[in-house]
Amino acid sequence: MRVSDLDQSHSSVRLTIAALLGTTMLATSATALAQSTEPKASNSDVIIVTAQKREENLQDVPIAITAIGTEKLEQLQVTDFDDYARFLPNVSYQTTGPGGANVYFRGVASGENANHSGPLPQVGIYLDEQPITTTTGALDIHVFDIARVEALAGPQGTLYGASSQAGTIRIITNKPDTSGFYGAANVEVNTVAHGGEGYIGEAFLNAPISDSAAVRIVGWYKKDAGYIDNIPGSLTFPSSGITMDNAPFVEKDYNDVETYGGRAALRIDLDDNWTITPQVMAQKQVSHGFFAQESGLDELQVQQFNPERFNDRWIQAALTIEGKIGNWDLTYAGAYLKRKITGESDYVDYAYFYDAISGYGTFFYDNNGDLVNPNQYIQSVDRFTKQSHELRLASPADKRVRFIGGLFYQRQTHNIEQNYIIDNIADSITVPGTDSNIWLTKQLRVDRDYAAFGELTADVTNKLSVTLGTRIYYFDNTLVGFFGYNNPGFSSNPDYLCQGPSQVKGSPCTNLDKRTQDTDFIHKINLTYKFNDDALVYATASRGFRPGGINRRGSIPPYLADFVDNYEIGFKTTWWDKRLRINAAVYQLDWTNTQLSFLGANGLTEIRNAGNARIRGAEFDVYVRPAEGFTLTFGGSYNDAEITEDFCTFANQAFDCSLPGPDTDDDGIPDPNAVLAPAGTRLPITAKFKGNAVARYEVPIGSLNAHFQGSVTHEGKRTSDLRLFERDLLGSLPAYTTVDLSAGIEGKSWSAEIFVRNLFDELGSVGKAIQCVETTCGDPDGVTAIGGKVYTYVSQPRTIGIKVGTKF
Repeated sequence: MRVSDLDQSHSSVRLTIAALLGTTMLATSATALAQSTEPKASNSDVIIVTAQKREENLQDVPIAITAIGTEKLEQLQVTDFDDYARFLPNVSYQTTGPGGANVYFRGVASGENANHSGPLPQVGIYLDEQPITTTTGALDIHVFDIARVEALAGPQGTLYGASSQAGTIRIITNKPDTSGFYGAANVEVNTVAHGGEGYIGEAFLNAPISDSAAVRIVGWYKKDAGYIDNIPGSLTFPSSGITMDNAPFVEKDYNDVETYGGRAALRIDLDDNWTITPQVMAQKQVSHGFFAQESGLDELQVQQFNPERFNDRWIQAALTIEGKIGNWDLTYAGAYLKRKITGESDYVDYAYFYDAISGYGTFFYDNNGDLVNPNQYIQSVDRFTKQSHELRLASPADKRVRFIGGLFYQRQTHNIEQNYIIDNIADSITVPGTDSNIWLTKQLRVDRDYAAFGELTADVTNKLSVTLGTRIYYFDNTLVGFFGYNNPGFSSNPDYLCQGPSQVKGSPCTNLDKRTQDTDFIHKINLTYKFNDDALVYATASRGFRPGGINRRGSIPPYLADFVDNYEIGFKTTWWDKRLRINAAVYQLDWTNTQLSFLGANGLTEIRNAGNARIRGAEFDVYVRPAEGFTLTFGGSYNDAEITEDFCTFANQAFDCSLPGPDTDDDGIPDPNAVLAPAGTRLPITAKFKGNAVARYEVPIGSLNAHFQGSVTHEGKRTSDLRLFERDLLGSLPAYTTVDLSAGIEGKSWSAEIFVRNLFDELGSVGKAIQCVETTCGDPDGVTAIGGKVYTYVSQPRTIGIKVGTKF
């Protein structure tokens, strides 16, 4: 037996933020004085992006990009990842709550469980120049005083490297500005249907120090209301007859979240050519409760029997140096990130279902030999560090031949501690060094990346340009430590046997010490033809990759890197005196050596290179200003994503499920190799169609400006798992549509707005989860009295709020 690998994953700061907020009276959109790149209705022809690590007009960049600037982020009520992801039509995700999102582009998704020793993410997320994607996901950054969010669809491997296999998201902050002293602040209060009340306070201050230096300070505090109810319930464990209830944890609206943090940046112009920008950003986010509703209960209800709480705090220090060597631009970007997540999670489902189905409750006894309550819960501590360094050179952008390239190094660590606890168990079955652990995971994971990269662009004619790019990379990944039961204890499984003394502090011994490394290169080829300043067409063939990694189970080898080859044709056009913009792309992505992670024998996560997949799709982005003050935007994507070979219980190079598997139970007979998903099975998580539309009308009223806005977002039906049997147990993720409305008025130095998000109170499904192997906790045979327990993570119910503010 084995605990499932669905491990879930100060005051001075608070006073500093409070002091900053106290310097201003109310709140406004910080857009008026921020360095916005999103055009107003009267100036729709310029959207500046840095997707290719140069400042360029969006319409001149031969990449499918969605860019949401400062003003648009404010107009759409964006405060976190979930908010802006709705308006990125080529992005899909599944989430387990704040800080728990797994992000995908263009249907490149396998539905992995984001286990701490599982595959690296497929989408790179950057804060300015620095990657912020840790091994189990990206930071959940509060969105305020942000210049823009850029979503780069398709592999971005040559410039962005590992974990930009299918796309990249870049969060660009507003930088210190020497032009003047200014600032703004927002205050918002809101109420959530079926839940409680929330509020936000946020402010920024830009202050020149001299003609060549300025500082920018940002602070925020946010309280998200809860809307999930933990209702009364009880469980009786069949083996012992012990009954427990959840009375101490019954609570209405118990999944509230508190977030506060700040950012400080300094910009120093050393001379006309050299600039230094150090920046520090920190955030603390405390979430309570559970963010899913439970099958068999009413909407927005669960029955949880143990404490549930996560404290996610991190700090990142970054340094960017920009200058010139001759007429070439030189940039150094470095950062160091430190993150710690402490958590408490309910795990009683695992205890109950394994007892009801297999009688595991009889294994748990105290020092007197009496059976104890087998209730199980998790206490976890995940410590991350991440440092990255990039040095690059770029030739002048106005030359017929242009080059950008450099060197990159990244090292990220994850110190993993997962304590699976059953209170009062006997010393003989307690993991040594713990109080009452039935299982301990104590490991150190280190992922290292080294790369040299470059792109060369040549204007063959005045209209035709060619880009060739490559990235030569080397990865070196290790995983060392302990996972398992007391040894000796009630497990004789060789996976858990000690191999040597402890190498990771806090572990009783070492039973895992693995390494994988490889060197390879990827490519990019692009042809761009500009008909005129308002129209271009491009064709791209590019490759993205994700490093290989380590399986903890001793009988399974490390998994190899997987690759996405992208073949894309797109166009970008501007019409009607810049009042109409139409961009679109069609593509095919071939995903080879697909890394698939799932719960295998004994509940251990297994990662295998289990075949190939193909995605064919198209996406579009339309902006139109039919009349002064009136704008419409539309965006959408279609993805037909499926595997192209049978997915077997045991992978083999021939993708032939008729070939027998290994003899895992040592009975002398090869294991049967069943077809888990035949060729043609749809990939999970991504809808065939996702789209959004936004309409905004701005009108002057005397000396004031008023606005009215409505938006619609639609997410199509998605599957929850690649494997057909497990998919049937979990159920699908139904399609859903949300509608947002807002209206406001703005004066010279103040603003006020009222809004409603999710007007029709649609509970959109954004993820599925189960606490152990689906065939056990899903209870397909109806063995238990309560049936299976599947949890569905849902979007926030209807939220009505008001925001007021000032600027200076």
